[in-house]
Amino acid sequence: MEFRIADTFTDSLARLTGDEQKAVKTAAFDLQLDPSNPGLSFHKVERARDKRFWSVRVNRDVRIIVHRLPDSLMLCYVDHHDFAGDLGQRIFQLPFSWRALGVDVRGRSGTLRVNYRTSHQIRTQADRLLGAEIADVDGNVEQRSGTVSVFNGPPPVLAVLDTADDEAAAVGRWLAERRAEGVQPDEMAIFVRSPAQLPRAQAAAEAAGLPCTVLDEQVQTKLGHVAVGTMHLSKGLEFRAVAVMACDDEVVPLQERIEAVADEADLAEVYDTERYLLYVACTRARDHLLVTGVEPASEFLGDLRG
Repeated sequence: MEFRIADTFTDSLARLTGDEQKAVKTAAFDLQLDPSNPGLSFHKVERARDKRFWSVRVNRDVRIIVHRLPDSLMLCYVDHHDFAGDLGQRIFQLPFSWRALGVDVRGRSGTLRVNYRTSHQIRTQADRLLGAEIADVDGNVEQRSGTVSVFNGPPPVLAVLDTADDEAAAVGRWLAERRAEGVQPDEMAIFVRSPAQLPRAQAAAEAAGLPCTVLDEQVQTKLGHVAVGTMHLSKGLEFRAVAVMACDDEVVPLQERIEAVADEADLAEVYDTERYLLYVACTRARDHLLVTGVEPASEFLGDLRG
């Protein structure tokens, strides 16, 4: 897939704060990595004359406006959520014209190779889930080598426990240790594969003595609370410390999805999607990452260990 950046995107990006720019650049990197993955949140721009304009959530406050075709994706604009929603009403309802919108249709093609969100240690270990190459649905292969992170941190921790109770206790201790180091509860998150594993995440927060908030589709975190949610909802979020729990066999990858595959040719795509979901959850961590499961653990943990 061709990935392009319009001049209007670059200009609008420059008007955001430094932290917002870092979040947008990381989201753009994730878009280039796999723009079709269900972990990304695409929403149609309301009242857009051209129905190929979409809004992509960076975080709770910032959205990217993209123009999406089957074989290309162009980043057009970025701004705060209220403006992005108003964009369709005030601009895109007009007769469509790239030049009228100030968009240079030649765009700027390029590969984003700088990760601003995640430490070098977390990114390099998470990268083992995806391999050195990524192929899109058309079979186009892109090399993923050369990506760098801009800061260092402690290495991720991987643990496989005997029971779910042992896991909750271990994650609870880890969260309590982060809290003792000065990480605030709202700077922590626990992610699981599906809603069925949410009680395990809540038990871990309880073991740490920390209040938690279960994320819904609005993805609203709460001050003073640990965020708890599914991997699908982790996209675009960032926390200083993240625990990815319940990485058990038949949970990651999800057995239901594997059993639903009618054609074996589609099985590889299911596995790739499951890998990417775990990758997204892991890379929501800025400084600290813990990945846990219960015996028998997910085969993906072996990949994370290298």
